[in-house]
Amino acid sequence: MIYLPGSESGVIDYSVYVITDSKLSRGRGHLEVVEKALAGGATCIQLREKELSSRELFNLARELLRVTAPKRVPLIVNDRLDVALAAGADGVHLGQDDLPPMAARRIIPPEMILGVSVDNAGQAVEAQRLGASYLGAGAVFGTGTKLDAGEPIGLEALASICRSVNIPVVGIGGIDAQNAGEVIKAGAAGAAVISAVVAAEDIAAAAAELKREVQKELLAR
Repeated sequence: MIYLPGSESGVIDYSVYVITDSKLSRGRGHLEVVEKALAGGATCIQLREKELSSRELFNLARELLRVTAPKRVPLIVNDRLDVALAAGADGVHLGQDDLPPMAARRIIPPEMILGVSVDNAGQAVEAQRLGASYLGAGAVFGTGTKLDAGEPIGLEALASICRSVNIPVVGIGGIDAQNAGEVIKAGAAGAAVISAVVAAEDIAAAAAELKREVQKELLAR
């Protein structure tokens, strides 16, 4: 791992959490998308590319680390714990059907970020108990980006998840600059987006707009 925490306290900033998706990036390469998202103020990047081979995903993670690490922004690999470890990524994000958090914790370094997807408070409490660093909760709103996202859980369920744990919760699913503030008001530490930034004509501007809305509500707490 080559990640250095962005603050002296070592607290990870999940507030503007951008997830890659090559199908939505308008033909732009991963490096260009991530560089522009970082320029706009992204505080966390997740590499999510399910159709790449292990070697391709490893090479891509190494390439992205060269731009995320100098900016002290964590790079988290979706699903693939093996690739995250081999590439020296800062974290891995696991779904409910992936390796259990407790099993992952036995394998990864103690400082490595472990994210877990949840859609209710019961799953959230269990994920925290098993060693999750943060939770990805959703889909909060309807989304066509993740076909396996299920029915939207809504803001009330998101608030319940946030109240049930004392680790950061990141809302995901159908979030953009127009509704990100509501996600933060519900208690989330950040907003995770795919199409709102990756598919935008101006990626940096879209990330900056999202950051303004998120920061406004975080500062109001």
